[in-house]
Amino acid sequence: MQSATSSFLARFEGLKSRLPGDLDVREAACERFGATGLPSRAIEAWKYTSLKPLAEISFAEPLSDASDIDPAHLPGFIALLPDFDLPRLVFLDGRFRADLSVLPELATVTNFAVAPRLGPFREGTLDALNTMLAEDGAVINVDPGVDAGTLLLVNLAQDTRGRPVAFHPRHRIRLGAAARLELVEIALGEGIYLHNPVFEIEVGDEARLTHLRLQNESLHAFHLASVHAQVGRDAVYDSFTLTLGSRLARVEMDVRLAGTGGTAHLNAAQMLAGEQHGDFTTCVLHQAKSCGSRQTVKNVLAGHSRGVFQGRIEVARGADKTDGYQMNQALLLSPDAEIDSKPELEIFADDVKCSHGATVGALDEDQLFYLESRGIDGKTARAILVRAFIAEALEKLTLAPDSEAVIRAYLDARIEAGFERIAA
Repeated sequence: MQSATSSFLARFEGLKSRLPGDLDVREAACERFGATGLPSRAIEAWKYTSLKPLAEISFAEPLSDASDIDPAHLPGFIALLPDFDLPRLVFLDGRFRADLSVLPELATVTNFAVAPRLGPFREGTLDALNTMLAEDGAVINVDPGVDAGTLLLVNLAQDTRGRPVAFHPRHRIRLGAAARLELVEIALGEGIYLHNPVFEIEVGDEARLTHLRLQNESLHAFHLASVHAQVGRDAVYDSFTLTLGSRLARVEMDVRLAGTGGTAHLNAAQMLAGEQHGDFTTCVLHQAKSCGSRQTVKNVLAGHSRGVFQGRIEVARGADKTDGYQMNQALLLSPDAEIDSKPELEIFADDVKCSHGATVGALDEDQLFYLESRGIDGKTARAILVRAFIAEALEKLTLAPDSEAVIRAYLDARIEAGFERIAA
């Protein structure tokens, strides 16, 4: 772990003269990261997830000429891009590719390399590492009252040169009062790499952001994402994270309900097999009155995979009429699969309604028998039950009518491929 920390610090020293943004902020992040290093399991929030597999790999910086790679040399990625007639922002190895992107008409878009701004980094997270080394990312602004429709944010990673790379995108999304945006984030890749994005999100009063995250990275990759969202008065942040890929994945969602009547939905599903490790960690801070939060997290685990759910709801003093709910349900398809579930409530207000729960089990043998007794083979019967289990979380996501059909079809295809893999 110390060697990996030193490697990242050395990279910063070599890059800092040409990194965009406030160097003082980066230097402070470097000092903090040097003092703490990569998070270890001695930190309570990282108790169930070890970064030792990541520390064993020496990551290099993506080549500076990656932005000039001819798309004809990326046939695998081009085939993986969703065939949607929608605006999209495409990043390759963390760097913006204008030639693969289609800019939206109703949102103002630039990239971090052109308009750098680094927010504060949080203790006990990988924010400091990202703050040190961020080079690019999406900067999206939606003006007050504007419905910007659906926008794809596609992150591609490659390993065509036979060397592991690490990149740290910094994405910033801001919605003005009463604005609307549906952001579909897709992460795809090949080979060994580290994808360490940070999202800074601001949802203005009465605005609504739908944030769909599909993590379908290479099975040899590491995906360590942090999402920080602030939700205003009567605003909605509606998110769903589907984790299918990567060797080790951790998503941290830190949502602050800062205005009266704000709402946050942090739903997720994992489909893991082999030696995959998936960690979904959330913290919802209710700071204002009459706010609501909902978390439904589903885990489907096969082989020797391990799922983690850590969900925390904090209700501040004075945040009366809070309505918070979280549920984690795990389906173990193998006796060697493992789930760690840790829902938490911390309440400092009196007039609140908060609840949490967790269930762990296998497929219902009676339901399997019922399907098989009607002529359905065993594999298909298992697939039907798994899809139904996942669908409950996915159905909670509200999508725009004009894009819902194609997006759900794309997700269904990815879920089907995921089931084929875990059932193999």
